Amino acid sequence: MAFGAHDSASEVSAPIQPNEKPLLVVVVGPTAVGKTHTAIQIARALKTEIINADSRQIYRGMAIGTAQPDQTERAAVPHHFVDFVQPEDLYSAGQFESEAIEWLGQWFRARRTAVLTGGSGLYVKAVLEGLDDIPSDLAIRASLKERLQMEGLEGLVNELRKLDPVHADRMDLQNPQRVVRALEVCLAAGRPFSSYHGKQAFERDFDTWVVGLRMPKEVLNERINQRVLHMVQGGLEAEVKSLQHLSDQNALQTVGYREWNGYFQGQKSREEVVAEIQLRTRQFAKRQMTWFQKMPHIHWFDAHENDANENILAALRVECSRRGWQLSDTPSRD
Repeated sequence: MAFGAHDSASEVSAPIQPNEKPLLVVVVGPTAVGKTHTAIQIARALKTEIINADSRQIYRGMAIGTAQPDQTERAAVPHHFVDFVQPEDLYSAGQFESEAIEWLGQWFRARRTAVLTGGSGLYVKAVLEGLDDIPSDLAIRASLKERLQMEGLEGLVNELRKLDPVHADRMDLQNPQRVVRALEVCLAAGRPFSSYHGKQAFERDFDTWVVGLRMPKEVLNERINQRVLHMVQGGLEAEVKSLQHLSDQNALQTVGYREWNGYFQGQKSREEVVAEIQLRTRQFAKRQMTWFQKMPHIHWFDAHENDANENILAALRVECSRRGWQLSDTPSRD
């Protein structure tokens, strides 16, 4: 069927046909690069909905510090897997894989497309490729946690660097829970934690089309700095203070939250906290780009260009045309 035909069966929002494979459009990139805005534009054009793949935006009560889509953005396009887990509850990438794949299976019974977006590389990998069955050992975990309390984090980080330098280079080494978990796997399995992330991908019942957003380092750094200031002006301090009783939980071992501990104890100024959050966020963005640049089959776009989203939609229109689907020129405002 020719692209541009007006047969309803060619509309990208039409029900999936028996001979078709649905398409998951994925938007990745570092924090503050504009993923949410781009994902919304794509979802509106496709007349579909969005799955969040950010491992911190899943938590309730953390809307400001994790830059969750606001109510206006969620009203424009429904977002799933946002703001649904209590901060004191553990939620793994494996759980996300299981629940997101189940959601997509239901959705794709009637729909041709969906959008997945987020900056958590492991969450994205979980949906696109699947995760290996990673071992656990509660005795080793308990021992590592005891060492953490007795010796501090630095010794565990140094051991992880020796046992798994690949994973250590791309993870948040200031997150005690993640360091403990990575070391637990290394010690329990006798092999690097990163070795569980490189096996052959599981075959999915849908195709993927991945958009990567990037921009010059100096531009992204300034966007990060301004975003942090906006968060603080928007009430980040009060949000973190309301969660102080949970400060030892994994959810709160997050950039934007843990930096306030010294402030509340009278050891840091507010200005020092803001500067530290900005620095840690820039470092986090660098790790994100390291992860995503190693992902295959990404269509990269320069997000700082004024016509970036137009270029993305034009490329997506070509992809839809290849499938015999028609993508409208004007995004839906329904």
